[in-house]
Amino acid sequence: MKARVGIYSVGLETYWSQFAGFFERVQFYNKFIAEKMSKMGAEVYNFGVVDSEAKARACGEYFNAQNVDIIFLHCATYATSAAIVPVHKICKAKTILLNLQPCRHVAYETTTTGEWLAHCNACVVPEICNAFNRCGLQYEVISGLLGLPETPKISLTDENTENSPEAIRAWKEIGQWIAAAGAVRTLQNTRFGFLGNTYSGMLDMYSDFTMLTGQLGLHVEVLEMCDLKSCYDTVTDGDVRGMTDKIRDFFRITGDSPSEPLARKPSAEQLEWSAKVAAAQEKLVKKFNLGALVYYYHGAEGTEYETLQKGFIVGFSLLTAAGVPCAGEGDLKTAIAMKICDTLGVGGSFCEIVTTDYDDGTILLGHDGPFHIQIAEGKPILREMGLYHGKRGAGISVEAKVRRGDVTNLGLTQTGDGKLKLIISEGVSTDGKIMTIGNTQTPVRFPTDPDTYMETWFAEAPTHHFAMSVGKNAALFEKVAKLLDVQYIVLS
Repeated sequence: MKARVGIYSVGLETYWSQFAGFFERVQFYNKFIAEKMSKMGAEVYNFGVVDSEAKARACGEYFNAQNVDIIFLHCATYATSAAIVPVHKICKAKTILLNLQPCRHVAYETTTTGEWLAHCNACVVPEICNAFNRCGLQYEVISGLLGLPETPKISLTDENTENSPEAIRAWKEIGQWIAAAGAVRTLQNTRFGFLGNTYSGMLDMYSDFTMLTGQLGLHVEVLEMCDLKSCYDTVTDGDVRGMTDKIRDFFRITGDSPSEPLARKPSAEQLEWSAKVAAAQEKLVKKFNLGALVYYYHGAEGTEYETLQKGFIVGFSLLTAAGVPCAGEGDLKTAIAMKICDTLGVGGSFCEIVTTDYDDGTILLGHDGPFHIQIAEGKPILREMGLYHGKRGAGISVEAKVRRGDVTNLGLTQTGDGKLKLIISEGVSTDGKIMTIGNTQTPVRFPTDPDTYMETWFAEAPTHHFAMSVGKNAALFEKVAKLLDVQYIVLS
């Protein structure tokens, strides 16, 4: 979902009659910011210029009516804080102060008072910060250059700063806030299916559905295996053929594993079975309008439900690639982390620590469950497993690794006082070796040695699963945490 962004610019009403064209100049800057935010994929609600307490109240009501996720307060020139605070006492959305100067420096020899006032953006920022702090209002500040592509006629100095590093950096951060706000809106409007139960005994993964709804705003739809079975019973031969074609497009079918006797070339029967189950899984997601899904089931051996769950991994990997992240073992918290990553377009593959290569200085991260195909290094491989280790049954599994380059792990854990916490960690996926045992695995090198890294990670009391994303996303995930108002830590 798109972020709903509120934007307004501030100024001192007295200035407009004192300096001809100044109000229109502020409007020009305001419109430029709003249009650029729209091009970043946001739904922008621009109130315009606020220069009095009455307009501030009207602005706050306007933003409430538009249900904005975030407010950008453009510090266009000096303004009194009394003409700003009411906006944010009325509308409680997260506020970002934009301290964006139009020029690199004023034209010292020719600058007038009106010209200077158009470039004194930072003058008002301390007053706003002080007033916000004393009024219990949270805020962030972005400083830099406005980034205009051309100089307005009224200006006495060069305002073409579009390619200046200070403008590029500021707009990158603005873009991150907009993306984070969109991810939070999506999360709060996502229906998470919970199929089956949590793997028995995994105390780190147990969570209170009400607590998750209360802290994140999402919805958990509790599903039964009979819901999936009813969808399975409607699968047609055409559905199976279509899903089989999709499987062959997304995956590589190879021979037996050279090392693991349990990992063999998938048989035609198993491929057809996985395709039929995948078609049922797709129908289940559509029937319940799910944006993510958590699953785990173990039933009495030989029952129809126990047989059905043997075909889960392929279909849930396809759904994950299609924007419906699926987490195994009933791990709802990691599914949430995966959904955040996926909404931001950076993947989010289900992982845990597998083993360490001390000679290579890397930690192998992965799982035996669904994989985010969109961030794979090459085509993922399908292998027919003689058994699912630690679980009941056997079936087709995915062998793959995340593509080489920067990665960021995002873990969602729960503290002893029942509060959620994001754990964020950047590293680099390497071209190191992986095992050919039908599991997903990615060798990752972190800024510190493996032992130091693991001890630092463990000290934050994580769950044993997390989501792996591609790119350097710590700053982005940090903004998501702030918008969700949950605890977070970035490991260095």
